[in-house]
Amino acid sequence: MAPAEVMPVDTDMRQCIEDCLACHRVCLETLTYCLEQGGEHAEAKHLRLLMDCAEMCQTGASFMLRGSELQTRTCFACSEVCARCAESCARLGKDPRMKACADLCARCSGSCWRMGGGVMPQTPNPEAAQRAADLPA
Repeated sequence: MAPAEVMPVDTDMRQCIEDCLACHRVCLETLTYCLEQGGEHAEAKHLRLLMDCAEMCQTGASFMLRGSELQTRTCFACSEVCARCAESCARLGKDPRMKACADLCARCSGSCWRMGGGVMPQTPNPEAAQRAADLPA
């Protein structure tokens, strides 16, 4: 049995890995900050996005570091989660900590989008595709 071919880590991928790891850290730090702030900072949907973003960034970085053939799929998912988290944090953008988190999530989203090739090869969500197909033309 031949050893699996591992994708080389180029400059763009290395940057994406760094962005993902930084975003993971910042989202966890921001989660703690939001819990301390309370109010709109601690809304359940916002906190879930911070947790989802942190976890997805860690997963994306791990897939790239080990050269997984599925890394483009995790990069697409990571890009979407980061974009949503950036929007949620930007909503609280008058707060400098939230703006910093939004900016880093947006940067990571773009980096992951590029690592995924900019085009999802398959429908990422079959249920959404079915709903779209059911809409009148």
